[in-house]
Amino acid sequence: MKKTARQAVIEQLIHQYPIATQEDLMARLKAEGIAATQATISRDIREMQIVKSPDESGQARYMIFKANNKNEQDRLFESLHEVVTGVDRVEFMNIIHTLPSNGNLLAAIIDDLKLPEVSGTLAGHDTIFIVSPSVTVAKSLHDLLMSHVQTDED
Repeated sequence: MKKTARQAVIEQLIHQYPIATQEDLMARLKAEGIAATQATISRDIREMQIVKSPDESGQARYMIFKANNKNEQDRLFESLHEVVTGVDRVEFMNIIHTLPSNGNLLAAIIDDLKLPEVSGTLAGHDTIFIVSPSVTVAKSLHDLLMSHVQTDED
């Protein structure tokens, strides 16, 4: 099966079923008559920008990261306002604290923007480390992030 056809089936399965692991996805593909290795599935997940995010019930599941025709920077600012609980700067790094299960999704948005202020990100369940090229650039990024984070006064 060609990659584009397999990825189209993966997209359909992710929208149709609450898939949370590569093993779940491989089992669903097998049920559809599609054999794929774990390495192939892992590559597809990366190429298709599939992230794990909580659904309406709060359960973690795979979702395809898409901008939905929204300006990517606006999506970042909206997400910062909705899910960030705090931002700390240490030298040339910013540490973003998010609501549980939002670290990976927010990091995907940041990575997708390819901001010059961001040399790299490392994301977890509720924390993102952003490395900047210098202390000055990190401070500038911190100011930008904080201008879109909801504070207790909002």
